[in-house]
Parts: sequence; C-alpha cells; structure tokens
Amino acid sequence: MQMLSKRVVSAQFAGSSPMSAAPRARTRRQRGFTLIEVMVVIAILGILAALIVPKIMSRPDEARRVAARQDIATIMQALKLYRLDNGRYPGQDQGLTALVKKPDTDPVPNNWKDGGYLERLPNDPWGAPYQYLIPGAHDEIDVFSFGADGKPGGEGNNADIGSWQ
Repeated sequence: MQMLSKRVVSAQFAGSSPMSAAPRARTRRQRGFTLIEVMVVIAILGILAALIVPKIMSRPDEARRVAARQDIATIMQALKLYRLDNGRYPGQDQGLTALVKKPDTDPVPNNWKDGGYLERLPNDPWGAPYQYLIPGAHDEIDVFSFGADGKPGGEGNNADIGSWQ
C-alpha cells in the first residue's frame, strides 16, 4: 500500500495523473504529417530531381564518346605496328580488315604478323563499323566514327570522332 501511494504522489508532482498519460500518447501516435509538410518534401524532391537527372542522363552519351576515342586509339596503334612490319599502311581497299585477316589483294604485306594486329575489329559504340581513310600521302591515315547519327558532320552526340582529335 505504501508503494502505491508513493507512485500516486510522484505522478501528482510530475503534473499528471496515471490515468491521463495513456490518452495523450495515443493522440500523439495518431498525428501524421500535415499537408504543408508533405508538399515541402515533394518540392524538395522535385528540385533535386531537376538538378540530378540531366547529369545522370548525359553519362551514357559521354561514355560512348570516350569508348569511341579509346577504340580509335587502339586501331591507330595496330595500324602503326602494321606499317612498322610492312613498310606501309593497308590500302584503302584492304581497309581495317587487314589488321585482323591477312590481305590477299595488292599490296600484299610481306611481314604480316601471324594472328593479326587486332583480335577482332570492333564496331563503334553506336554499332557501325569504324571508317578508314587515306586522305593524301601514305603517311597520313584517318580512323573515325560518324557518331550517333551515322552521318558525316554533326554536333554533340552526332559529331564525328576521329584520330585527328
């Protein structure tokens, strides 16, 4: 009995009765977010999405351009090795296939490396074959991709990517 009276007295000093604590806790749990709070959160999420989504969406296009530059650098290296072994670059008609398979058309290379200079000839990141061009003297060659649109020229993702860059 003495224990019970101490609890009641301490509860009264705390400013509440043991019976009134339960209904207050229930009302707090039943409270939710106000409409204003929900709208503020949605506005913040919208602002973040507007800032972040465009940056994320441009990453695949940038990655394709970087991959094309890397492929072109690899092909150019293989062409330089071909020239070192054979004294000249593959002919325009032989094309880049001469790096994978020994050409049987003129000029047939004398010291073509067994196994080739590339394991396989890659396509550009947009699925088209890389272009090979001998614009003038045999000391100059160009390897390039037409970009996303597959046509000469263009800007942005449609711009040509080549060995001259």
